[in-house]
Amino acid sequence: MTKPDVIPLEGEKRDTGKRSSSKLREEMRVPAVLYGPEIEKNIHFHVDELKLEEILSTSQTKLQELKVDGKTYNTLLKRVEYDPITDRPLHVDFYVLAENRRVTLRVPVRLKGTPVGVVDGGGRVFQPLRIVRVNVLPEKIPAQFEIDISDLEIGDSVKVEELDMEGITPMDDPSRTIVTITPPKSEEVFTTTVPVEEEELDEEELLEGEEAEVAEGEEAPEGEEATGEEGDEDEEESK
Repeated sequence: MTKPDVIPLEGEKRDTGKRSSSKLREEMRVPAVLYGPEIEKNIHFHVDELKLEEILSTSQTKLQELKVDGKTYNTLLKRVEYDPITDRPLHVDFYVLAENRRVTLRVPVRLKGTPVGVVDGGGRVFQPLRIVRVNVLPEKIPAQFEIDISDLEIGDSVKVEELDMEGITPMDDPSRTIVTITPPKSEEVFTTTVPVEEEELDEEELLEGEEAEVAEGEEAPEGEEATGEEGDEDEEESK
């Protein structure tokens, strides 16, 4: 488990509306909204597109020290809306972390090393679970989970329960397999393997976005409802 970097980011307050947002995008600025359990009213602002792209270029949990209108907020990048044609970011949501408020988020899993079962036995690495959902306090948020698979032989696997989860509550079934070493393809005809097609597809869908959520059983922050309004506005703008 690695801790996320905290990236400084500056934003400028903005007017809402389709015309205003379109003009910002022409100037390489991305409309954004800031909300959280300690934010009374959503804050609408914009950030530099190139700086945002630097943050989005790494597949890790992303934390920011965000400055808007003279105030600094510790935030989690929650959601990014992309243009379906150009793949440019159209809108981004930032969630303000509260010290004693747990959040549920998706954390990527990174594999390290080349398994013995691949080198010596010609096996193949199969990773059916690429994202693990966790519930955690802000100070314990991981950037990603790293698994050293160098010692794995054919038939070996690593499950969710084997991850370093100190201070973290897993939201996925602890018995779920993250990675396994399968036999060489020619042997699969004569052996029984785990059916993987549907599960792998589900995890690819999860990779489409990393979203922080309110922990289950907690009351939703006031900002959550207003976020839906922002999403509607952006959907209208992108047409």
